[in-house]
Amino acid sequence: MKNGCSACHGIYAEGIGATPRLIGRDANVLKERLRDLKKGKTRSAFGTVMVSFAKGLSDEQIDQMAEYLSTLKKIPPEEKYELLPDEDDGSS
Repeated sequence: MKNGCSACHGIYAEGIGATPRLIGRDANVLKERLRDLKKGKTRSAFGTVMVSFAKGLSDEQIDQMAEYLSTLKKIPPEEKYELLPDEDDGSS
């Protein structure tokens, strides 16, 4: 949250739209991907944002982040928004 990751990857790192899911991914895959980004290698136009982020990470931070994300469990889908009837709409 502090680094703004949730803006693109979701509050639970579940991924949003074209932005990949990070939750529960294999730590080695995440490490490799972050190291590629740190070298400026991206697979999409959206990856340019991640290149600048990854360049600011040390190898130790990359390892720690990848290990942490790999341990997260997938959050079961639930209704995120619920429309409640307006008490004053006269429909009761």
